[in-house]
Amino acid sequence: MMDLHRLRLLREVHGRGTVHGAARALGYSPSAISQQLAVLEREAGTPLLERVGRNVRLTAAGQVLVRHATTLLDGVEAAEAELAAVAAGRVAGVVRIGAFQSAFIRVVAPAIRSLAEAHPDIRVEAAELEVEQAAPALRLQQLDVMVGDEYDGQPRAVHTDLLREHLLREHIRVVLPEDHPSAAADRVPIADLADLPWAACQPGTGHREMHVRVCRELGGFEPDLRYSSDDFLILLELVRTTGAGALLPDLVIGQGAPGVAVRLPAEGAVGRAVFLLTRRTRTPAVAAVADALTEAASRATPDW
Repeated sequence: MMDLHRLRLLREVHGRGTVHGAARALGYSPSAISQQLAVLEREAGTPLLERVGRNVRLTAAGQVLVRHATTLLDGVEAAEAELAAVAAGRVAGVVRIGAFQSAFIRVVAPAIRSLAEAHPDIRVEAAELEVEQAAPALRLQQLDVMVGDEYDGQPRAVHTDLLREHLLREHIRVVLPEDHPSAAADRVPIADLADLPWAACQPGTGHREMHVRVCRELGGFEPDLRYSSDDFLILLELVRTTGAGALLPDLVIGQGAPGVAVRLPAEGAVGRAVFLLTRRTRTPAVAAVADALTEAASRATPDW
């Protein structure tokens, strides 16, 4: 009989693309994983991996085994959740959430509070993670729920093995120093801000791509991206203290931001969708957490 632990290792190596990547994710040494996979290959009676440069890929037999391993591991997860619920007499279990910063503050934290009252036997573990980190972890069962974001015109990858639900839609707002000349209007033309220094997320992020696109398409200029941080609260503080401008979503601004002017762009609406991802088979505990996140999201955006 094949060992479930070894099947999980095989799936992890497949998902990470390298033995070293799987080792880092799981906290094992590469040699330990290689030894366990060698045992699995002997149990299977056929090679499961083949080397391609520095990476590895599944053989046809390995692909069959990973497909069945996913089904088996999902079944074990469901069984453990059901046993926990039976033992507790109500919905129970551990649910691991990954979410980006502003959703963590405005959606995940309130949901955890409500779950503590409605489902005290659900243990929620939550971490700040971007979509690029969280989606692979969800597929590899290192997370159970993920809250992600998608800017207009920048669609995220579609995973047919995952279930996606819409949580909310945010406006992207122009955030300016209070004394900026354009702050007097309810809507600010992006084209009038060509000489402004800007604060945005790091290169390679969805926010940075959105920021550059908005300035180019709506404003007709290349932005002077002078300050960079992936912490939206730092970006907000940079506007407040340095005289920079920023393009920030509703969840960051909350019910208001003292010391800055928050306006909509005059050229048209720019937005971001916030969504929930889980595996298609949800345990009762995961379903309860998803419901709590949906409820918290319905109260998260400001009524401007």
